[in-house]
Amino acid sequence: MKNSGMSHVDGLRPASRLTLAQLSRKLRSGALSSADLLRVYLHRINEYERRIGAWAWIDAARAMSHARKADDEVRHSKKPRGRLHGIPVGIKDIVLTRGIPTEMGCAACRGYVPDVSAEVVTRIERAGGFVLGKTVTTELAAQNPGKTRNPWNPLHTPGGSSSGSAAAVAAGFVPLAIGTQTRGSVIRPAAYCGVVGFKPSYGLLPTAGVNPLSPTLDHVGVFANSVDDAAFFAAILSGVPDEDDARHDVFPPNADDLRLPRHPLRLAVVRAPAWDRAEPAQKKLLQSAARRFTKAGASVENLDLTSLLAQAVQATRAIQLGEIAAGYATIVARNRGGFSRRFRQYVRDGQKISAADYLGALQVRRRIQQTLAEIFRRYDALLTPPALGEAPKGLTFTGDAVYCAAWTLCGFPAVSIPAGLGPLGLPLGLQIVGGYLDDWKTLLAAKWCARQIDFSTVCPVRMT
Repeated sequence: MKNSGMSHVDGLRPASRLTLAQLSRKLRSGALSSADLLRVYLHRINEYERRIGAWAWIDAARAMSHARKADDEVRHSKKPRGRLHGIPVGIKDIVLTRGIPTEMGCAACRGYVPDVSAEVVTRIERAGGFVLGKTVTTELAAQNPGKTRNPWNPLHTPGGSSSGSAAAVAAGFVPLAIGTQTRGSVIRPAAYCGVVGFKPSYGLLPTAGVNPLSPTLDHVGVFANSVDDAAFFAAILSGVPDEDDARHDVFPPNADDLRLPRHPLRLAVVRAPAWDRAEPAQKKLLQSAARRFTKAGASVENLDLTSLLAQAVQATRAIQLGEIAAGYATIVARNRGGFSRRFRQYVRDGQKISAADYLGALQVRRRIQQTLAEIFRRYDALLTPPALGEAPKGLTFTGDAVYCAAWTLCGFPAVSIPAGLGPLGLPLGLQIVGGYLDDWKTLLAAKWCARQIDFSTVCPVRMT
């Protein structure tokens, strides 16, 4: 990382604990300097990045130039400023960034510098934010891991594929980060790293300029320190669709205030399809959360979706592998050395998916979407584990996405909130799932659940 001269920042550390809405107001009013805020994050990066490895690319001097420009605009301009004005953001390294390397965790992409940015990056910059750096991704957002370690314990995985984005937010390197999810690549790393991960409804955040892995399943998502911050950020990134677009009312005009639901929530606990493989601590956490929510006034029922969700896992696999083969078989054949053995195997497995199997999986997807849409008429949200338990030890396996696959397949919004610690002292999460385009309602439910759990432990590197 290129260094920039940084002054003593101890007195500024409380600024890094403000909510995103509070940061936004202070930065736009000039009560807080973007350059001073950035120094807080750069100080922590300089201290811990070597241990964690969250960044694929970062340039402190470039970031400081953007921060100072943001401060100058506040001092000299009377024009309205965007709600991300002066806020640094981490961008997953499969998301195109103009003039900044986008190497996608893949040897075949080394040295690639795009001349255009992805739409989601353009929206960040239009709102006044700037790219602090590119966060590590698994190879092409599949499962071959990168260098990133879990900030809670560097002997454990941070999850994948959005490894660096989750780790960077958890370690206090950046207040916000962009991730992507094709099966569980936002929700699972968020749970493993003890931060909030939000995967919106399919298509709500633009994928234009995001390198595709499986277009039917690919989602853009966000990482943040709280449900409020995730909601604030996602609302900005969702843009302003046309009036005829069904998405125009997903987020309210002013998403700064995520108020708690006014009516008792109707929740359902879903344990399938891998309840027998979930770690005891993860099971206990889900059960204790359900009891706490009932005591707080929610209606909580158990819902058996074992067969349905097992079908979803199989359909997800067929669609993902089939689309990986369709998108990459020719490229891999021409440059075998540019791709890992694991990714080449995905291509070979995908080539075994017949057209009939692929089309059948799409039909299963439509049937499950219809069934779940009916279920969401009875419930405000479903509660499930986000992962089997704590982050696995070692860096070769990024975890199992079995508890995330169905919601990604169907394009339903999901939020992972930190909810406790397991026996190894690593985070455990809770996943809150809502109906399609009920993103705001799902975020409200997630905030209510987080309020009842009241888990406030932060990553150890943030307490030093």
